[in-house]
Formats: sequence, C-alpha cells, structure tokens
Amino acid sequence: MSEQSAPWPKEGPPSYFPSIEKKYGRSIAEWQQVIADCGFEKHMEIVGYLKAEHAMGHGHANALVIWTLRGNVAAP
Repeated sequence: MSEQSAPWPKEGPPSYFPSIEKKYGRSIAEWQQVIADCGFEKHMEIVGYLKAEHAMGHGHANALVIWTLRGNVAAP
C-alpha cells in the first residue's frame, strides 16, 4: 500500500496544520470558522484570542492567523 502525501506543504504556516489538527482536535476549516467568529480583525488580537480562549501555542495560533488573513480557505 502506498503512503499518501500530506495535503499541506512542508514549509510555511501550513506546515503546522497536521500537528494543529492532531493536538487541538479540530480541522483547519473549523479553526478558520473560530477565527471568523471571534470578533477580532487584527492579527495579534486573533492570536491572543486563540491562545487565551483555546490554549493554543503561539506558533500554532500565528500560523493559522497568517494563513487565514491572507485569504486562504481550507476544505471542510
């Protein structure tokens, strides 16, 4: 049986996504919805929210916010 490659690149913010999904139990699409619903617009406000309300590490929160604010959308 052949191994499938990960859907995310091995560099840049998406390289964090497999570990984010595993550690926090939500898909990237679900995290993007959390970001959309949080009520904040500025990068560091959203990072702070993810850290405070969801106990997310800074690197993981930052990667999600960067990728999301650049207009990327994960498949549900």
